[in-house]
Amino acid sequence: MNRSGAAGGSADGTLARGAAGSPVPTGGAARELLARAELLLENARAVPADRANAVAAVRSVLDPLLDALVDGELARIPVSRLKDVTEGRLRLGALEQAGFGTVGQVHGTGRYALRQIPGVGAHTADQALAAAGQIAHAVRDTVSVRIDVDAPDDTSTALVIALHRLAVAGADARRAVDAARRLAELLGPRVETAAPGGSRLRMLVAGRGSRARVREALDAVRSAVADAVERELPVLFAQASADLLRSPASPAEAWVDFELRSAEYYSLLAELSGSGPDRDAAEGFLPAGIADRVRALRLDDTRLRVSLRGYQAFGARFALAQKRVIIGDEMGLGKTVQAIAALAHLAARGETHFLVVCPASVLINWTREIRARSTLRAVPVHGAERVEAFADWREAGGVAVTTFDALHLLPEGAAARVRPGMLVVDEAHFVKNPEARRSRAVAGWAERVERVLFLTGTPMENRVEEFRSLVRQLRPELAPSVSTTHGAAGSRAFRRAVAPAYLRRNQVDVLAELPALVQVDEWEEFGAEDGEAYREAVASGRFMRMRRAAYAAPGTSAKLERLRELVGEARDNELKVVVFSYFREVLAAVGDALGPDAFGPLSGSVPPARRQELVDAFSAVEGHAVLLSQIQAGGTGLNMQAASVVILCEPQIKPTLEHQAVARAHRMGQVRTVQVHRLLATDSVDQRLVELLARKDRLFDAYARRSDLAETTPDAVDVSDAELARRIVEEEQQRLAGETGRPRPGPPPPRAP
Repeated sequence: MNRSGAAGGSADGTLARGAAGSPVPTGGAARELLARAELLLENARAVPADRANAVAAVRSVLDPLLDALVDGELARIPVSRLKDVTEGRLRLGALEQAGFGTVGQVHGTGRYALRQIPGVGAHTADQALAAAGQIAHAVRDTVSVRIDVDAPDDTSTALVIALHRLAVAGADARRAVDAARRLAELLGPRVETAAPGGSRLRMLVAGRGSRARVREALDAVRSAVADAVERELPVLFAQASADLLRSPASPAEAWVDFELRSAEYYSLLAELSGSGPDRDAAEGFLPAGIADRVRALRLDDTRLRVSLRGYQAFGARFALAQKRVIIGDEMGLGKTVQAIAALAHLAARGETHFLVVCPASVLINWTREIRARSTLRAVPVHGAERVEAFADWREAGGVAVTTFDALHLLPEGAAARVRPGMLVVDEAHFVKNPEARRSRAVAGWAERVERVLFLTGTPMENRVEEFRSLVRQLRPELAPSVSTTHGAAGSRAFRRAVAPAYLRRNQVDVLAELPALVQVDEWEEFGAEDGEAYREAVASGRFMRMRRAAYAAPGTSAKLERLRELVGEARDNELKVVVFSYFREVLAAVGDALGPDAFGPLSGSVPPARRQELVDAFSAVEGHAVLLSQIQAGGTGLNMQAASVVILCEPQIKPTLEHQAVARAHRMGQVRTVQVHRLLATDSVDQRLVELLARKDRLFDAYARRSDLAETTPDAVDVSDAELARRIVEEEQQRLAGETGRPRPGPPPPRAP
């Protein structure tokens, strides 16, 4: 039979038509369609099974660890607590006389053994074991596994290797599982019903009603298969299974990956262990009615490239459900990714245009984050080409990212011609003054947009007047009901009073779901003056001068401006900050920018005893403080765990130098999540260093050769600094020569000024 002609014929000689009037395949065409559908169905059913096997591999290591943690906690709980669980009905005298002093001892004893104790009958044994089981269950919800990268053992290595497979599969595997289950539920019954359509004989002997049902099922199968192909589900399923079935990573590969993205590993741990923060705390202590409405919204993550932690998904749903809100999470909790998740949800539902307004210092970060964490199109709208970029966005859609200063310069009437699906305003406290030009520009767009999301890390309960000003732009009806007494009553009272429009979580609220270390790359662009200083340094081959060129013009330095913003946000949250740089000159510029209250700088010329005195004085300050330090002087030997924010002014040639500096704050005794911000300049030596040093082969080599000597002596790890510097200088000279069209002179050897 001719395959192309078979699609239009039927088993009884009539032309079968689908619901839309198109021919229903029969005979050979039907067999081919059913074969494709069955293969698709087989692959769809395999994906959840593959992920379940990967999860089981993690649980085989994780569950004994959790059991040991639970046993340890139960061993510290007195046996008298069993009476509390049973409301005093359990008699413990016989157990206590038999030497049972803790809940753990009861929980670890079998029913038969308990019944052998004089005075303990079947009822008492069952009650005691049930009560101990309830306590164990409650304890299990509170314990969490911490992975110590500095002290790996066989068990933690096995756990990291098992998690590695799920981490590599990432968010796409989770989406593949969801899509596979939905497709299997839809396609499975229809393929079964349509099966006779592949046989001419079966269709001939079937009754008219049966044939009609088969044709209807074949039409549905064809539509489902076509839809799956259009959505690229076969490729998604194949990639997910390939990732989930990959061979176990080597210990070094798994540990390196864990160091690079520990957040994803800890997110998986929280999910699989069932541990996490108290739900009320993770939901910002919202009233039950609002929290229920937010939970009821199903977040569509098909346009996302990352997995969200529970509190982050809730924040995105809050923005969508409440429409015009402020998310004021403490710095380091991922406000940006929550906003991107909300945009991605709306894009998946058909919205095409979005607008993000932010300070110039974070515009590049927003652009990079949108592209890295979603499939959305990011369009930077700033600088000399902002009008052309804005016109491109208006025509093609995507996420326009612009600055407060550029927003009012965009073509008038633009807001009326294009209506974004959501307006996001980062660092929203910048528009607290309603008379300011930037505030008026933001308000003009906000009036025309249904969904508006303000982001700020500044705790609004400490600035009720600022909050009232911001909320007038979002929910004018709510502003009069907010008074200073709400802020004075404490953060929870304030949050409940402003719940319809405000969500804030502190690190302590969601600490159980956070990694111990959050690393953020802060990308900035050169200004005119520091850009010229950089080009001169490149032309002369001065590698070290290239590294500090971003601070050559402190008054216009984008890196310094971002550093001031980070320190300001830490001040608002009463967090201590340590600022590291390789260069004394850079630290001097930072000190001038921050003022005389900053401690230090610690440098090689400061005697060790004096260094410790400075660290002690910094640690003794109640609340916010800033310590400046040369990375060589402060990166080893000093404990700075009072600091929970680390700022690196430039990337280091030796990765171990950065690791050791961060370890001064991220160490035993640190009770807060440590945030590490690396200040980086695009199209510069910074970008070349990051690209070269981030390659896994280099990290793998550094990790595999780790030793006590390497940890204490950075020079022992990386021995090719001169060659690395030479290579970067040459690449930058070639790049800049290409931009200017001038021939490149032969590069002199890199040297310090």
